Amino acid sequence: MVRIGYTMMTEQAGPRDLVDHVVRAERAGFDFSVISDHSFPWLEAQGHAPYAWSVLGAAAQATSRIPLMTYVTCPTLRYHPAVVAQKAATMQLLSQGRFRLGLGSGENLNEHIVGAGWPAAPVRLDMLEEAVEIIRSLLDGGYVSHHGPHFDVENARIWDLPDDPPPIGIAVSGDRSCELAGRHGDLLIATEPKRELLTAFGAYGGAGKPCVGQLPVSYDPDRAAAVARAHDQFRWALGGWKVNAELPGPASFEQASSRTRPEDVADAVPCGDDVDAFVEAVRPYSDAGFTEVALVQVGGDRQEAFLDWAETTLLPALREL
Repeated sequence: MVRIGYTMMTEQAGPRDLVDHVVRAERAGFDFSVISDHSFPWLEAQGHAPYAWSVLGAAAQATSRIPLMTYVTCPTLRYHPAVVAQKAATMQLLSQGRFRLGLGSGENLNEHIVGAGWPAAPVRLDMLEEAVEIIRSLLDGGYVSHHGPHFDVENARIWDLPDDPPPIGIAVSGDRSCELAGRHGDLLIATEPKRELLTAFGAYGGAGKPCVGQLPVSYDPDRAAAVARAHDQFRWALGGWKVNAELPGPASFEQASSRTRPEDVADAVPCGDDVDAFVEAVRPYSDAGFTEVALVQVGGDRQEAFLDWAETTLLPALREL
């Protein structure tokens, strides 16, 4: 059975609301939760970008059961990997073992703010691999010094370590990232239900490890309103990650998605309240071999309604997958 998760999407809600939403998601029966880690929204219509790690700390205290995970943190430019390791260790302690650290090579949208430039994709993956090695070394305990092609660490140590370090997930989109995830990750993260990604992950050492996908949905009893909301706030997603990783800000995403029609978004995002349509949208992930799928309800002001419907209608239907 596929485990169903809830996404705290920092691009569309403020910090207090995000915590309230995950508390409600826990009560509704979601199996896990994830949070995006952004410094910018994709589109100005979304309107938010609070600091994900503060939200996570509050969520750890406000909940008692639901697992928490970054989806995903880039540990290469905006954050140094040594800082990410300390944050992850602290979150594992605060959540009493419910935290997983999701990592990825990032997007220009968020990483440009530190003024370090935006490396080419192969360089970003090399940086990610080195960062994961540093994070694992620090989470193993003791003093760590490292002088590599991309990062320096001088006599670092994490003083508050959990008994069990948080599992590390790595986001994938192609063969090189699948190789990295298979060799260094405890789980795979992907946003598209592509079986070939899981096959490559398994071939590089990831066989039998969890695979976590993500799916945007737009619940509303008024389907036209659901489609309009999805088009207003989520049309950026149709550009694909090769484009989305490169654009520098919301204005660029506005321009890149200016010709995307509401019907185009409705074809990619289940909209309305037809539970069968939502189940069928999750099915490709199940068929591809994903063990977990995190749902993203589009619209910060529609979370409570979605969570009520998910508890009574959607989650029971998805349990049958």
